[in-house]
Amino acid sequence: MTFGPASDDTWLTPAEPAPFRGDEPFRGADAGTVLDFWRYALPDLRSNTTRGLLAEFLVHRAVGAVRRNTEWESFDVLAPDGLRIEVKTSAYLQAWRQARLSDIRFSRLRGRVWTPEGGSAAEQSYNADVYVFALHIARDHSAYDPLDIGQWHFHVASRAAVEATGQAGMGLASVRRLCGEPTDYAGLADRIAACAPAAPGGGAAGV
Repeated sequence: MTFGPASDDTWLTPAEPAPFRGDEPFRGADAGTVLDFWRYALPDLRSNTTRGLLAEFLVHRAVGAVRRNTEWESFDVLAPDGLRIEVKTSAYLQAWRQARLSDIRFSRLRGRVWTPEGGSAAEQSYNADVYVFALHIARDHSAYDPLDIGQWHFHVASRAAVEATGQAGMGLASVRRLCGEPTDYAGLADRIAACAPAAPGGGAAGV
């Protein structure tokens, strides 16, 4: 893949997407609506990918973020003050049959920054100001309620604390040692603020 400006020294820059309502129909055929697609793409909030998106959404709402990050950005949530937040998710129960509860582990704490200008960085780095370790605590499928925000525990740590471990992933015991007691959703914004550096995003708000 080639990076850099096009031959006429301009970038092909997409417009900011306008939020869908859900009732917009696909044009050109009777293929349903955007809501039909959402139901197809996100039918189960327990699946690993969707549960991760749900945890990001909760953090997004907690800090009052105004937009969702694009997939290539090196962190998950951008707070209004420029604070960069990485959200890692784990759970005991999965959307498939299990012989036992899943071990709790949070992975990919480091990553390579990607930019349109330079592609992927040569080295992995810690790329957020604050790390949120979101754990869904349900241990029985009969009690699992994906709409119950009370079934989430949030451990929060500063980048400095995570970086000092030198780890690319952590189990729950390590996260508890690093972060202390978890918070519920009601206390999440305050916990994130308490772990934020004086100058979020390296002093570049809105990066």
